[in-house]
Amino acid sequence: MSLTGTAFLWTTIVLSVVALVLPLVLWSRLRGPRPLRLAARVLMLLFTQGTAVTLVFVLVNNQNNLYDDWADLLGTGNHVQQAADLGRVGTGGMAVRRLPKARQDFKAADGPGMHAAGGVRVTQLQGRVSGVNAEVYVWLPPQYRQPAYRHRKFPVVEVLPGYPGSAKAWFGSLRAHEQLLPLMRGGRVAPFILVAPRTDLLGGVDTGCADIPGQVNADSWLSIDVPKMVTDNFRAEPAPSGWAVAGYSAGAHCAVKLAVAHPDRYRAAVSLSGYNDPIGENDSLAAQSPALRAANNPYLLLRKARVPPRIALYISGEGGDGYQAGVALKSVAKAPTTVHLVFLPRSAGGHNMALWRPQVTTVFRWLTLQSGGRRATVTTPRSPSTAGSTHAALASGTASRAGAARRR
Repeated sequence: MSLTGTAFLWTTIVLSVVALVLPLVLWSRLRGPRPLRLAARVLMLLFTQGTAVTLVFVLVNNQNNLYDDWADLLGTGNHVQQAADLGRVGTGGMAVRRLPKARQDFKAADGPGMHAAGGVRVTQLQGRVSGVNAEVYVWLPPQYRQPAYRHRKFPVVEVLPGYPGSAKAWFGSLRAHEQLLPLMRGGRVAPFILVAPRTDLLGGVDTGCADIPGQVNADSWLSIDVPKMVTDNFRAEPAPSGWAVAGYSAGAHCAVKLAVAHPDRYRAAVSLSGYNDPIGENDSLAAQSPALRAANNPYLLLRKARVPPRIALYISGEGGDGYQAGVALKSVAKAPTTVHLVFLPRSAGGHNMALWRPQVTTVFRWLTLQSGGRRATVTTPRSPSTAGSTHAALASGTASRAGAARRR
């Protein structure tokens, strides 16, 4: 039975009701020795508590798209077939453009929100470069199937969840496609193809979107295999001009890191409540050593870049949760790199979907400007509070793991 399926949800609801009614009906009717009656009553109470906790978990999980299946929940999932040393550029010396086209079969995706706004499709992709075998979700804009656009190629936004997080989150919890559909129909937002690849590739750990020989090649999965599959199967614009990457929380860190590290693959990145140093996520594989942390810290990559990358970054966050990471990036950004910085007051919400969901339309309006070649005006923040901020340590890579504990 699927963890996120309707059948499991209704099963937990029915069991919760039964567990509540059972003590009311049987409490005084139990017969037998006193120890046996006591044990039976304790079991009924434990059953009631267990089903209630399970129901709350299922509702929270479905609302926030934290775990996609039982393997994700139990930490037993492994979508890595091999993790060869692919070198600095993540290709292992392969001529990626000469690889055969990755022709994929797609089917309708299941789950909350998957059938809305024209529906989301899913395919199982075996990454030829990364060695990852995992699902990728794709949503096509309304114009894609219209005769007037049959010869048109479309810009692409790769959307990434936090950790833990399901690849479905941008469609389920954030309802991005539902929010964007009327804006795209009205011409207020560009008709982007939305692509959501799995980022939870190893059970119980965050890959940090990094290439780590012998463990995982998450960077190559996201920035090479997935984009190649999309351009092989859809009328998608070529990289980097037609490609952007967006994420929240751990996915925000990945988005900025991928764009800074690969300006030949992405032209823009969106970070919602992200961080720079991989140690900002306690379970990140990219925080295993100082060398890995430095290699996957977009602040350090941007500061050390010999030639400033031609990318545009959108950074939003609250004081102490994403905003200071953007301040650090802006402080080292040099043209043609641009940083659009948005300060969110504490009253805006918190580190959760309620904060990120309302930003979807604003973010995609900004991405529309980038796809049209126009520069967005940087927002002047309002006197942010820096209480509790550790942005200097996180940006420079000097923070301790204990000091980097954060909300996910």
